[in-house]
This record gives sequence, C-alpha cells and structure tokens, in this order.
Amino acid sequence: MDAGRPDIADTTFQTTPRSPIAVLYLARGLRGFGDGFAIIILPAYMTALGYDAASVGIVATASLLGTALLTLLVGWIAPRHDLRGLLILGAGLMVATGLAFPQAERILPMLLVAFIGTINPSAGDLGVLVPLEHAALAHGAADDKRTAAFARYSLTGALAAAAGALAATLPDVLMARGATELGALRAMFYAYAALGLISALLYGRLPRARAQQEAAHAPLGPSRRTVYKLAALFSVDAFAGGFVAQSLLVLWLFERFDLSLSAAGMFFFWSSTLSAFSYPVAAWIARRAGLVNTMVFTHIPSSIFLIMAAFAPNLTIALALLLLRSALSQMDVPTRTSYVMAVVTPQERPAAASVTAVPRSLASAISPAIAGTLLTMAFSGLPLVICGGLKIAYDVALLLSFRHIKPPEEAG
Repeated sequence: MDAGRPDIADTTFQTTPRSPIAVLYLARGLRGFGDGFAIIILPAYMTALGYDAASVGIVATASLLGTALLTLLVGWIAPRHDLRGLLILGAGLMVATGLAFPQAERILPMLLVAFIGTINPSAGDLGVLVPLEHAALAHGAADDKRTAAFARYSLTGALAAAAGALAATLPDVLMARGATELGALRAMFYAYAALGLISALLYGRLPRARAQQEAAHAPLGPSRRTVYKLAALFSVDAFAGGFVAQSLLVLWLFERFDLSLSAAGMFFFWSSTLSAFSYPVAAWIARRAGLVNTMVFTHIPSSIFLIMAAFAPNLTIALALLLLRSALSQMDVPTRTSYVMAVVTPQERPAAASVTAVPRSLASAISPAIAGTLLTMAFSGLPLVICGGLKIAYDVALLLSFRHIKPPEEAG
C-alpha cells in the first residue's frame, strides 16, 4: 500500500492505552481472531456444500487476488482521504463479508464475495492496513528496538489467530445441540461480521486526519535496486506459500486423514501458538546472528519438515511434523519486515513497504488455484513438496544476495 509515513496530524504513534497505534494493535488482534477460525470454516463450509478441492483453491485465489488489488486501490486514494474513514470502511467491508458468505452457495457469488471481501485464506496477515502499520512501527522504534517491535506486532496477531482456531470447534458444539452442519458453519460467518463491527467502533476512536501527502508520494531513491530485489525474492516465497495456504492445508488434512473440524481447530490452535511465540525468539536470535541469517536458517528446516509431512504414513506423524514446521516457519516474518525497514532510508519506508507487500499478495494469489487441482491427484501431498522446495530455493537466493547488506544495528 502506497501509504504515507503514519504521522497523523499532531497525533504521535506511541503505545499508550489511548494512542492510535494501540487501537491498531487491538484491531490487529480482532482480525487475527476472525482469520483464525475463518480459514478453517471456509473449506469446511464449501465441503459441506459439495465443492471439491479445486473449487476451494479457486476461491482462495480470488480472495488473495482481491486483497492485493484492494491494497493497491487504497494506497492510491489514502493520501486524499481521512484515514479514520478508510479504516472504518475496511471494517465495514469485513462486516459485509461475514453477512454475505452464508448467503452465497453457488460458485460465482462465492467467488465475488471472496474477491471483494476480507476473509484471508492464508496464515499471514494480509490486507490493506498492513503496510501502513509496518511504516508506523518502523517510524516509532529505534534501530535496536525495531525488530522487537515487529515481533510484538506479529505476536499479537498470531496469539489472536490461535484463539480463533480454537473457536472453530464451536460448530461441532452447536451441532451436538441440534443445529444443522450448514447452520452451525453460517453462524461462524456471522461472528466474523460481529468482529468487523467491533473493529469499526475501535477505529471510530482514532483522530480525524490524513497521512502526510509529501511522505505518501516519496518515491524509492537510493534503495530502489535493493527493494526491487527483495520484492522479487519475497514474491517467490509468497508464491510458494500459496500452495499451502491455511485453508488448503486444512482441506488436505480433512481429505487425507479424515480430520474432524474440532481436531482441526485444536491443531491450528497449537500451530498458531507455536508460531506466535517464535516471534520474540526470532528477535532474540536476530540480535545475535543477524536478520538475514535468522530468516534463512530457521526457514530452511521448516521447509524440510513440510516436505516430510507430505509423505507421513499417519495423522500423528503428519501433525507432529507440521507443528515442528509451525515453530520455525514464521520466524522470518518480523525479521523480514524489520530488515526491509532497516536497509532503506526513513523517507523510503512507506514506498518500500508497498513495493514489497503488494507483489507478495499478487504472487500468493496465483498458487492456491494450482494447489487445489493438485490436491485431487493420486499423491495429494504434492503441493506441500512444491512449497517446501521453492521456499528452500528462496532462502538460498536470499542468503547469497543479501548476506553482505547489513542493517544499522549490525553494521558495527
């Protein structure tokens, strides 16, 4: 998102209880909670309607593609409009998504809702607000505190997503009390809409202001080549990740091992919890080993575990390998964002956030449709193998290309 440096009027982004950044952190938690159960409920809902894995993959692609294009649109209009109004509008879109999905049973309406709406079928936090929040955090944190700030930001979302995954067990509870399967799943979408309404009320507490126009239009300058190379590599990583978008991983477990909805919710609760606590660990490792080394040498083992899970002979081994992957796979999230913010000038940070975020969203939107088709093949674990192989190639390329480009805190 080509948003401006988030200095809003005279409001300073500090982490006091009433500060704008505190409101954004809380809203991040609400979105994470909603995504935590939505990524499990979405494939379960489509399966209950009779759709196959290929259809789930196409819907996931539509959702991610819509997210990327909406990010571009908001980046273009944000400097000209009240920030609070845009945030409330985004929360309103979340409400509309939760209300529309239960009414969409045919594939075309479902694709339209997924494209325009806010449900995120992947584990990461994708959306129109992310680049702006990244720039705000980088602006308010000193070099030696920046990675820890991003780790706390990621920790908030991941813990909320873990709680949301646990909430995905509620349809089984409702069905045990007499609700139909479709009725119970639709109730979860309405809960998602309620989270959007609460988010809108939170955003209403923000001051009226616009992002500063000068910074909003600050182009990439001396760091242009570095940012473009990072964006290209991150896009490879995102394309690979799309093969195991969380909704598709849920579907693979459903079909390969006949995993129940409650068991899936419990598994993704622990998976998200492990990912959450890996963020502060990543910040601790990065202070000692460096940002690039932390990204690469935690990511490669996680990809190996993912490939091994594709060949697991039973559910227990598959879940164990996937949990090991979860403990490592997200350590590159705060370190990656911190690295991008560190190797560009402060004036370039908003543009760098946009240039690296939007291509990632577009790249991640392509692969779920391919993965959905691959899941219908005799060896349904092929998307996991492709994902792991591409991610290892990305890590090696990142290490070779950027091991000599140090952030300020490592320059000494």
